[in-house]
Amino acid sequence: MTLRLMLAAASTLFFAAAQAGEVTVAVAANFTAPMQKIAKAFEQETGHKALLAFGSTGNLYAQIRNGAPYQVLLAADDATPRKLEAEGLGVAGSRFTYAVGTLVLWSKQANVVDNKGEVLRSKSFNKLAIADPKLAPYGIAAMEVIHKMGVQANVVPKLVQGESIGQTYQFVSTENAQLGFVALSQILVDGRITQGSAWVVPQSMHTPLKQDAVLLNAGKDNAAARALLKYLQSNTAKAIIQSYGYAL
Repeated sequence: MTLRLMLAAASTLFFAAAQAGEVTVAVAANFTAPMQKIAKAFEQETGHKALLAFGSTGNLYAQIRNGAPYQVLLAADDATPRKLEAEGLGVAGSRFTYAVGTLVLWSKQANVVDNKGEVLRSKSFNKLAIADPKLAPYGIAAMEVIHKMGVQANVVPKLVQGESIGQTYQFVSTENAQLGFVALSQILVDGRITQGSAWVVPQSMHTPLKQDAVLLNAGKDNAAARALLKYLQSNTAKAIIQSYGYAL
């Protein structure tokens, strides 16, 4: 490489570094694994760094209301971003659906969960974990399924609640609960469920888990924040999202 080309390359890298920024992102717990992968690709392709914080949508909303310096929210529903826009905490017109989640009844043990969820009618399981419906949209969806199946009397005495879908997954993966309603993305490995037994709940049994992103006021003048929202709609990000079992 000639000296001129080396200087040009160095100049390009310096310019890219100078233009790179950071964005603080509040991410719903169900989207932990795909967002970690997206953030890595985002940094490699743009130079911008995404600083991620995970939790239940309800808790993240409360933190934003109390002044947490998040610049982007990736919620587990569409209602929370809409509410933030209405309250003047989200940038109007920035909201869009980045993924549609899938609810799964899962056990770490093989041959426990059947392909219709009929195990919920049995007396054979000890505990059923769900995310707290007051904080997590996946918890709301789980309760809708329980009511639709008419198994409240059998299930409610055995319920244990996680603060987020992440904690719910931990209850089941550690077998502190034999069953749990989790996100499909949490149990997929290379596009397949490789451990335990699971029932992928039909979308018709609960309110669709439309997950919306929104630019928060703290990020409205941040180029990295706007770049991330744009990147979430790129082919690269969409491929990652779909690989974790989400619809678009």
